Amino acid sequence: MRRRTPYRRLFAATLLVASVLAPVAATPATPVHAASPGPQDGGGYGHDDCPHDGLGPDLTARLDRTIEDVRKQARVPGVVVGLWMPGKGCYVRATGVADKATGRPMFTDTYVRIGSETKTFTVTALLELVDDGLVGLDDPIEKYVRGVPNGHKITLRHLAEMRSGLFPYTSDSSFVHALLSAPERQWAPPEVLKYGFKHKNTFKPGEKFQYSNTNLVLLGLVVEKVGGRPLAEFLDHRVLRPSHLEDTALPDGAEFPEPHARGYTDQTLSGKVEDATDWNPSWGWAAGAMTSNLRDLRRWAEIVATGRLLSPETQAQRLKTLPTGFPGTTYGLGILNTNGWIGHNGSLPGYETVTVYLPERKATLVVILNTDSLVGGQEPSTLLARAITEVVTPDHVYAGAIPPSRGR
Repeated sequence: MRRRTPYRRLFAATLLVASVLAPVAATPATPVHAASPGPQDGGGYGHDDCPHDGLGPDLTARLDRTIEDVRKQARVPGVVVGLWMPGKGCYVRATGVADKATGRPMFTDTYVRIGSETKTFTVTALLELVDDGLVGLDDPIEKYVRGVPNGHKITLRHLAEMRSGLFPYTSDSSFVHALLSAPERQWAPPEVLKYGFKHKNTFKPGEKFQYSNTNLVLLGLVVEKVGGRPLAEFLDHRVLRPSHLEDTALPDGAEFPEPHARGYTDQTLSGKVEDATDWNPSWGWAAGAMTSNLRDLRRWAEIVATGRLLSPETQAQRLKTLPTGFPGTTYGLGILNTNGWIGHNGSLPGYETVTVYLPERKATLVVILNTDSLVGGQEPSTLLARAITEVVTPDHVYAGAIPPSRGR
């Protein structure tokens, strides 16, 4: 593959529409049992194993081949896929390796850094404050945070919809160099925001879509100020506990629960692949620093897509997605809709995830990878999600994803 500089691709603000790689011969994915789909009406979250042929032998074998084909061609070390389709069954598999040095097989109960899936949690917290009557989506950010360029015209809604016009701090070359020069560094929100604020705004508020982590760091500060406690505590109290997400958290720094797969990235100063497992994701904070696992992401997919923590009115506003400029994918309040699948994806050095829910089928798809290295300019998680949905929901194919700010 052509070598890419970190300045060109670190956490970019682009939408990618994936095309499936040409299939090659491959051995089926190794079956590994995990949580069952619970009641077939989609209402529960059981602890029993998902049967080996949970979707029937033919469809299971087809998924095994499809996933392994994409994994090998995209050079992904390890993959975990969870698919739950009420009325049809479930599919839970791990394939590849969790550690390239030791050859340890990938496993379904790995913890993972979820990158920009963090945004769904931060915006949910904000929307709970809206339901509490403590903030308004059309309040200017200047009301809560001083020093934001054009902050008197940029609203909380603009920030959550990625339509603020604020420059993405992760697209600043000096930030990228500082981050990759010391990936273990601890970052604070004001430190990252200054890299974005030194640039002119890219357009007028509401004018168009531009993915920017700057937006979500600001919303994290709003939640802290209005919620009266650190963001991690507010999320734990108002979002994670009510959702029974026992294995999801926003760490202070590089903390990473065990067990977890090693994560690999080519977002390095040298351009060579490195082990990024212990890199500090604090630079992402409210935009991308959380950790979780398959079990919790499965539960969260339905909660966020159906608005279980929000009033019907607020959830309706959340789901009013707007065009992004990329066919098949629209964006709402911290949430994407890609041909009917609602949720988000995440990517940061070493890991990628996709967590989406299809209301029409009450289906849930979770994809976990231990690399973020692009394939022909595309996210490997997008390639996998697209290939899987082409098999199981050909009328609702995962069209594309929003990778967290890979600078150009």
